[in-house]
Amino acid sequence: MNIRDLVAFVAVVETGSIVAASARLNLTQPGVTRRIQNLEEVLGAELLDRQSKPLKPTSAGRQAYEHGRRVLRSLEELHAGVAGDGVVSGEFRLGITPYLAESGLSAPLDELRGAFPRLALRVISGWSPDQAARVSRNELDAAAICLPDGVSPSPDLAYDDLGVQPVVFVVAREQRMPRRIRFEDLAAMPWIINQDGCGFRQALKRAFDARHLSFRIAVEALDTELRLSLVARGLGVGLATPVSLARSRLRSKVKVVRTEDFDPAVRAFVVHRPPAGRFARPIEVFRDALDREFRTLGKG
Repeated sequence: MNIRDLVAFVAVVETGSIVAASARLNLTQPGVTRRIQNLEEVLGAELLDRQSKPLKPTSAGRQAYEHGRRVLRSLEELHAGVAGDGVVSGEFRLGITPYLAESGLSAPLDELRGAFPRLALRVISGWSPDQAARVSRNELDAAAICLPDGVSPSPDLAYDDLGVQPVVFVVAREQRMPRRIRFEDLAAMPWIINQDGCGFRQALKRAFDARHLSFRIAVEALDTELRLSLVARGLGVGLATPVSLARSRLRSKVKVVRTEDFDPAVRAFVVHRPPAGRFARPIEVFRDALDREFRTLGKG
C-alpha cells in the first residue's frame, strides 16, 4: 500500500471533494483520482460514493478512513519522535468559540505557548457546532466550545467538561423594567443577539420552544459592543457574559435583569479526536489553564 494514496483518500473524505483535496495536497485533480483508484484496487473495495455531493465514503470507505487516519497519525508520531529531541513541535490548530475569547483567553494561550515554545499555535475562531465538526474532519487538532447545557459533544470526539458558564440578560438602563421578571415577559420583547450558531442563542431558543413562546429577533450582530450599544439605545433585550459586560465601555448604560424561572447558561468543553497523540500534553495544558481561568472568573 502506498502512503501517498492513503493521504489522498483521507484528504478527499475530510474535504468532501476531489477539487478541495487537490488544493490541499497541491496535486492535480486527475492525480488525486488516480491515487484513490490505486487504493481501491489494493483494498479490493469501492471507498467513495461517487454519486453523493459532497463525496462521502462508502461503508468500506468509512472503515478505511478510520484505520487510515490512525496510520497517518502514527507516522506523524514516529517522525516527531526520531526527527528531534522529543520536544513537541509543529502546527497546533486550536478552535475557539467567540464566548471564550470574551472570557479572558489570553492567559491559557500564553501558558500554552510558554510550555511548548516550538509549537506553532494557530487559533481559529468560529461557532461551536462548526468547530466541533472541523475537529471531527481532522481540520482542527482541538477546540474549546460551548453547547447548551444538557447537550454533549459528538460521540466520535473525546472531550473534557469544563462546567456550566453563565450569561445574563441586559436591557437599557433607562427602560422601565424591574430587575427581576418572569421568563414569559421576555417573549414580548425583541432580541439583539448573536448570529445563528451561537451556543447561548441555541440555549435560549430551546427554552422558548419548551414553553411554546415566540422568539422575536430584532437584530443579529456578531460584535459584543455593537449588540450592547443597540441594547443601550432601547432597541431590545440582549445577552452578555459577565466578563464582557464588566469590560464594556457601555456597562453604565445597560442593566442586568434576571428571570425567576430561567438562568441562561451553556456548558464549556475542550474536544479532540481520539487518540490525541503527540498533542495530548498541549491539549491537557490548555484545558487545565482554561479551567483555572473559568474558576478565577467565577470568583470575581
